[in-house]
Amino acid sequence: MTPRDSLRRRIAVAYLLFALGSSVFLAAIAIVAVEGIEVHLVDNRLAEAAAWAAPRHAAGLPVAMPAGLSFHHGEAIPEPLRNLPDGVGEAHVDGIGLHVLTVKDETGTYVVVDHESDYEKIELVVYSMFGLGFIGIMLFSLFLGRFIGRRFVTPITTLASAVRDNSAELPLLERSDELGVLARAFAAHTSELRTYLERERLFTGDVSHELRTPLTVITGAAEIILAQQDANPATAAAAERILRAANEASACVNVLLTLARSRDRIAHPVTSIEQVARAETERAQPLVAGKPVTLRFLGGPAFAIAAPPELLVAAIGNLIRNACQYTTQGDVSVRLGAASVLVDDTGPGLPLAVRASFNPEPGAGPAAKGSAGAGLGLALVRRICEYLGATLVFSERAGGGSIVEIRFNPDLTLS
Repeated sequence: MTPRDSLRRRIAVAYLLFALGSSVFLAAIAIVAVEGIEVHLVDNRLAEAAAWAAPRHAAGLPVAMPAGLSFHHGEAIPEPLRNLPDGVGEAHVDGIGLHVLTVKDETGTYVVVDHESDYEKIELVVYSMFGLGFIGIMLFSLFLGRFIGRRFVTPITTLASAVRDNSAELPLLERSDELGVLARAFAAHTSELRTYLERERLFTGDVSHELRTPLTVITGAAEIILAQQDANPATAAAAERILRAANEASACVNVLLTLARSRDRIAHPVTSIEQVARAETERAQPLVAGKPVTLRFLGGPAFAIAAPPELLVAAIGNLIRNACQYTTQGDVSVRLGAASVLVDDTGPGLPLAVRASFNPEPGAGPAAKGSAGAGLGLALVRRICEYLGATLVFSERAGGGSIVEIRFNPDLTLS
């Protein structure tokens, strides 16, 4: 999850946007109010003074203006205040701001000047206070958004971490709010999954143990037949096939027993992948005998994996045997890549259902489980890869055929 997608960040941004919108709305109201007050305090005051002074001046009576106001007519208007537009305006004389009402009537032009208005200072103070308030609101909104986001998201993150780490006891179970409901739902679902997985593990182990006895009997009987010097050649050949199949079944049983155990309860010796791939290539040579197929080990960069050897042998061996079984002519090659084993062949390729289980199309749902019609071999390889944290990848070979690759975790490989 990127910081941009964080729910905590979204909550903080939502609070900031709310504060910004509210501040802009209040600012518009404040500006309208300040301008309205200015009209009422300054403009109306000048208009009332002009309405009183103009008739007295026209009648030749003395004009005594209130404190802070002055009346000038015609040539008596100071030079800086002449030629101003009609109405109330602002002028600066010697660095002093003045509010000036300019009126033109039948007697000429006259001005009423407000010398002592502090409204500009008041207006500056009001806007300064509003600016400080805006900054304070934004900072408080950021703090509040981060605080609420942390209080809201941290329990969810804690619960997600507990679920991801497969903790025996999930947090938040005692809460009565929606987070408690979510935690209890996760706990119930996790308990069901653990029960199912434990039942599957026990079933796999029990079946594997039960198969060991008949496989031992079959292996012993085949060995006795092969040990007889006067055995019929046809019988000896059949016994050899039976022995080979029984040994493969025994190896499969051992793999299933290993997969049924916990990872921390089995040994993980360092195993050379090159040696395993070379040995399994030699072991599979009888599968291509009598067919126009060449089985070769091409080598590659050597590396080792800390994993149960029987799992590595089963995974690589099953891929090689599967390729040899379905390739009728051409070649099957085994090679090593960077932390990977590749088996490519010139066979007919895998069925569409099996290809979909390797590389599902976007939106096609989860990959198919089990053999998907390709037999136990690939299904067992897929399960071994999941157990080892490796990846099983399929691709088409140029000119026909297929390439199946086991990609091991580079962090777990040893040169």
